[in-house]
Formats: sequence, structure tokens, C-alpha cells
Amino acid sequence: MADRFDYFVILAEMRTGSNFLEATVNSYPGLKCWGEAYNPAFVGKANADQLCGITKAQREQRPEALLEAMIAQTDGLAGFRFFHNHDARMLDRFMNDPRCAKIVLTRNPLESYVSKKIADETGQWRLGDLKDAKTAKITFEKPEFERMLDAIKAFQIEVQRRLQVSGQTAFYINYEDIKDIDVVNGLARFLGVDVERNATSQKTKVQNPSQLKDKVKNYDQMVAELSGIDHFNLSNTPNFEPRRGPTVPSYVAAAQATLLYLPVRSGPEAAVRDWLAALDGVDETELTAGFNQKTLRQWKRRAKEHRSFTVISHPVVRLHRAFCTHIVSTGEHSYREIRDLLRTTYDLPLPVGAVDDGYSKEQHKTAFLKFVDFVKGNLNAQTSVRVDPSWASQSEIIRGFSEFALPDMIVREETLSRDLACLAEAVGIQAPPSCGAQDGDHPFALAEIYDDEIEQAVKQTYQRDYMIFGFRPLA
Repeated sequence: MADRFDYFVILAEMRTGSNFLEATVNSYPGLKCWGEAYNPAFVGKANADQLCGITKAQREQRPEALLEAMIAQTDGLAGFRFFHNHDARMLDRFMNDPRCAKIVLTRNPLESYVSKKIADETGQWRLGDLKDAKTAKITFEKPEFERMLDAIKAFQIEVQRRLQVSGQTAFYINYEDIKDIDVVNGLARFLGVDVERNATSQKTKVQNPSQLKDKVKNYDQMVAELSGIDHFNLSNTPNFEPRRGPTVPSYVAAAQATLLYLPVRSGPEAAVRDWLAALDGVDETELTAGFNQKTLRQWKRRAKEHRSFTVISHPVVRLHRAFCTHIVSTGEHSYREIRDLLRTTYDLPLPVGAVDDGYSKEQHKTAFLKFVDFVKGNLNAQTSVRVDPSWASQSEIIRGFSEFALPDMIVREETLSRDLACLAEAVGIQAPPSCGAQDGDHPFALAEIYDDEIEQAVKQTYQRDYMIFGFRPLA
């Protein structure tokens, strides 16, 4: 157990009791916490510009040098405190290192916020004795609190995910636990120290032990405004859809113009490719495609002032197009195995072979609604079928693009000609007069079956897309 770790980090935030925890940890033999070693404003402690012989400038050039110095100058296990706004380069370094012990210190965010505001007001960030205590009442500001809360939550989620992905664990300790000597002795054992203490450190005192209503001027207003904060993430739309990559091979560049199209499957792909070809007066076969990341980087270097774009479609329009192209059809783009599964397992009223005159509009609507229901389960990892790019969430596809490069512009299908003309103007080219409509609704046009039942079913399937892009029912 003693050689389980080479060093440790206390992952905390301002006003979570990290000074108190550091003092207690340092009371154990063989443990030494060196403070906020990677605070951008100082090194280790306030106003210090060097630590363990490493200056702030040297830390900036090579942050690992400070860690190496702390370890070398500690008789036992060295550690430091790290907050969400500290040197991000070190986050990768220690989170990926199983030889680093992770201690996660948390506190009620509202308590931390009020404590920080009082410290800002009084200038007192650490209390050694009651006789030196300074007090103040602060004004709660909701936007300020929400910004702090968002930053803390994002950091905690990142830490948790990194631990999960790497198969590591951490020692979690709450602000109230810091004075529980049994818990702190457990922390010491986690770090490989068998010596137990009978009491926690007395060097640091609690600064503001009174109730929140005694510390906040606009307490009633604060309570009212906090009621609008979603503490339990009730408004969150669960997302079990698998993450998508950047799909670089699907990108299409104009033959001469410096425009790059990042297709969202089941969008107006053919219409956009035709427009790109018309832009330079060439045949569609002369467009540049089949990129990999290396060749795309080379294209971007050559194509000065390039613009990239993608096109999103109303979810009902897009999903009906995917349904007609890949499920109803038995042609070259048909997903035959999925089509058969949908017929036999999900009761889609589709013929075994190609649709004929006996396939009615009512059948088509029923089949489409059943397909919508299937896609909803498919996106939520409830089926054995792959989540195909043809019906994957548009927000997830665009998030996948971001792993390589975000598009400069997200164009909407309903305003395609206008938006593409703006793109052409951005690279100094006269755009073709219009962008043709996208075909694909066979054997029935969406307008023939669309109603509120379809709209609501698709909205339930693509809740995130409706929320992120602000889609409204079709006119």
C-alpha cells in the first residue's frame, strides 16, 4: 500500500475547505501538500512566484518541472491542490497517471459562492484565530452564481469521466467531512499512511459558520431565484445515442471555389452537390471528395480563406426522406436487412418486395409512424440495429464534425438558396441563381400524410435537435 502512489492531487474549488484539508493532510508523517502549485496568478500560495526552486516563468515553459521538484523535495508523498481554472496542461498529466492519487473535495456550491463573496469583500481568505475574523453580508447575484455553478459542474463531470475511462478511482470527501477525524484517517490510509490522528488540524478555522440568511442581504430574493435553477437536471434530455466521429471521407469540396460541404445524411445532399458543381461550371464528378484527415488538412492549407458548411433539415422532412430512401424502397439505397427486420419484428406494413399500386397512403403513414417509434428506441440504445447516419440526431452528427473542425456555417434546408448565396459571396464568387429542391419522397410526398400526430412523434424522437436548433411544426 505504501508504494501505491508517487504523488497526490486534491481536486477542489475556491472556498471548499481546501486550505483546511491541506493543513490536516500535512499533519501526517510522510505527506506534504504544496498548495496551489498551478494557480495561474501565483505558485503554491498567494504572492509567491516560485516553489521548490521553480519560478513561475519556468513553470509556464515546462509545468512538469514543478511536479518533479515537489516530488524530489518531499520526504514521502508530495501533493498539491488543483482547481478548474488551474493549468489545464497538468490535468492530462495527472488524470492519466494511475500513480497519482486523486482526492476530490466538494462543498455545497451555494455555500462556496457566499464564502467567496465574503472573502472578496473582507480580503480575508484564511482564518487562523477567531480574534482576527472579519465579517460581511453579501448580495446574491443569480447570473454570477450560475456561471460559477456551470464551471464547477463541468469540471466535476470531466474529472468523473476521466476516472471512469481510465479505470481509476478517487477518494471523495465533502467539506463537512474535513473535521471528521475518522474520515481523514481513512484518507491517510488511502495515501499509504498507517499513522492515525486524534484530531484534525487547528491551524485553520471556519470563517463564516453562521446561517446563510445571516450572510446574505437579499436572502428572500436569493431563495426565490434559486427555485428557477434546475438542481436535479430535470430539463435534461437523456442522450444514449453513440458518439459519432468527424466522418471526413464524406466531405465534398468545390472544384475551384474554396467551399467545403460537410454532409448530414438524409439532408439535401444531391441538391447541394449540384449547386457546388454549378458554382464553377463543372460536372459533379469534378468535385473533390474522398478526403482523409491528412488530405483535408492539405486542402485547407491550399484553399485560402476557405469556408465550410453543413445543412440541417427539419427532422420530419429528413426522417421521412430516410424512410422512403432506405426502408420503403427496395432499390440500390435500400437497407434490405433492416427493412426485413422492421417488417417482421416491428410490424411495418410494407410488402416483401417493391411497393406497387396496392400500397396505400394510409399504409405509408402507419408504416412511417412505426418507423419513427423504432428510431426513437434505436437512438436510445434499445434495439440491436446500428444507429445509421441517415437518421442519427443532427446535433450528434455536427458534434462529431467538431472532433476535426466545426463548420463555419450551419445552413437550413428551407432557406438553402439564400444561405448558399451568402457563402458564395464570402469567398468572392457569384452564386448560381438557385439551389434545386431535393427529391426523395416516394411513393408519397410528406405533405400527403403530415399531421400533428407525425409532428409530435418525431419531436419526441429528436427532442435534442428540436431544442438545440429551435425547430417548429411544419407550415
